[in-house]
Amino acid sequence: MSRKAFVGLMAVALASALFAGCGAQSREAHGAQLFKTCAPCHGPHGQGDLTLRTPAIAGLPDWYLTAELTKFQHDIRGAHPDDMEGHRMRPMARTLYQKGDLEAVVGYVSKLKPVWVPPVMAGGDVAAGQKRYMTVCIACHGADGHGGQALGAPPIGGQADWYLEAQLKKFKTGMRGAHPDDKSGAMMRAMSSTLPDTFAMRDVVAYVKTLAH
Repeated sequence: MSRKAFVGLMAVALASALFAGCGAQSREAHGAQLFKTCAPCHGPHGQGDLTLRTPAIAGLPDWYLTAELTKFQHDIRGAHPDDMEGHRMRPMARTLYQKGDLEAVVGYVSKLKPVWVPPVMAGGDVAAGQKRYMTVCIACHGADGHGGQALGAPPIGGQADWYLEAQLKKFKTGMRGAHPDDKSGAMMRAMSSTLPDTFAMRDVVAYVKTLAH
């Protein structure tokens, strides 16, 4: 290769790298801008809000955020007439209609510092919850509660206890996970049906809150 050709090749490579860097910065800025519509409910740091019944989302995996936002956009989640929180989230997810919007906000949220939401619910037998967790939850969410993409299971250790219990109830009643296209939701619905009542759910949640985030 001639010196002139080599210099030309290096110039193209440098320009491509600079363009890619600018593109990444642009996506990050776009994600930050889009997140401003999420912050009033989920908090400026993605920490969630009990009064608004919104979960912590900061640092959740990009694959999980993408999957759930897509479900909201296509009425796979949040369409049940009794799911008040879902009714608020569906139209918000649908504002991400421009090309690259969903990817940008997911990229931004997934890079936020993960939060650990302190427990607010009283009661719950940790020992009993551990036994149930090892039978019902561990196959998907893992011994450490970190979850895994292969089974569509999100990390749950740092999540709010009230939210975890609320979702177990939604899965058990079919408010969530009943749509035929919600494969991961169907698995959760089946698992939640093994928990006979709220007390059993609270035991499991009490144990989950002992897991490292």
